[in-house]
Amino acid sequence: MVIFDSHCHPQFPQYDNDREEMIARALGADIGMICVGTDLKTSRQAIELAQNYDSVWATVGLHPNDNLGEKFDAAEYEKLLKMSKVVAMGEIGLDYYRTIEEKDRQFQRQRFEEQLNLAVKINVPIIIHSRDAGKGSIGIVHNDLIAILKNNLPPKLGVAHSFTGSIDEAEKYLDLGFYLGFNGIITFARQYDDMIKSVPLERILLETDAPYLAPVPHRGERNEPIYVTEVVLKIAMLKNSTHEVVINQTTGNCRSVFKIY
Repeated sequence: MVIFDSHCHPQFPQYDNDREEMIARALGADIGMICVGTDLKTSRQAIELAQNYDSVWATVGLHPNDNLGEKFDAAEYEKLLKMSKVVAMGEIGLDYYRTIEEKDRQFQRQRFEEQLNLAVKINVPIIIHSRDAGKGSIGIVHNDLIAILKNNLPPKLGVAHSFTGSIDEAEKYLDLGFYLGFNGIITFARQYDDMIKSVPLERILLETDAPYLAPVPHRGERNEPIYVTEVVLKIAMLKNSTHEVVINQTTGNCRSVFKIY
């Protein structure tokens, strides 16, 4: 395997008509993938896919926006975390974009801490979802996440998925030992160029977040793990590096974070 898509959702319904073909395209191009769960159903589906393909791994977690109001079932998620080919807890975190009421945000924070506690117990890395509320609120969600992480930091590594924060926020995650995941957003949003240049390649993971966030030149289409190559091209350009160096380093990073050998 040459490249890792460290964050995608091939179990989602957008692939119901051609899932096997889509996965075959990626695996045929030597692209492995980590299939990320967002609730109990999609976590179980992720595990099933991982157990059916050699180069697919799974994570389990309760997304901050999924089933808002539902209590986190730690016992059930613990069972899933102990299954074969499950490599992380995620995606978990905070999302203030679609969650407006403070009481709901507080519920998100509580549920995030509960999932962190389970990650500590099982000793697995975490995948963080973070999204601010939009204009005028930049940095709020990262401030809350970092404060929670400092109080509950798991002993293993983690990744801030789909990272679009500032250079200062990136440094705070790096100081905590986290990696940063970049996807198709960076191929069409130039405001993150300087931040990406500042992040050591040794702390970067490639991802697609497929079926979402298709990169240039596929914007407006359904995203697929095979399009992670476009993220490679953009990072290589920003880092003034070669594709081979970016691929080799980020693949090593992914293996290290998720203990895939």
